[in-house]
Amino acid sequence: KQPVALATEEEISALFPDCDTGAIPPVGAAYGLKTVVDESLEGHEDVYFEGGDHRSLVHLSGAEFHQLMGKIPHERFSM
Repeated sequence: KQPVALATEEEISALFPDCDTGAIPPVGAAYGLKTVVDESLEGHEDVYFEGGDHRSLVHLSGAEFHQLMGKIPHERFSM
């Protein structure tokens, strides 16, 4: 497994120029980034996340989120 580190604000701004600072949606694949989904998101009826700004909230059913992220590796990395 590769080591993981938090990106700096400058790195995030360069990777997500269309998003507000701190409002990065969890769809790294849409930006050509390797992405890992936390296993704790499995089995939820609903998933909500910021849509790239601090005013928009995206809602997906658990099934829709699974379909969107189904082929992306799933790992346990949160507590």
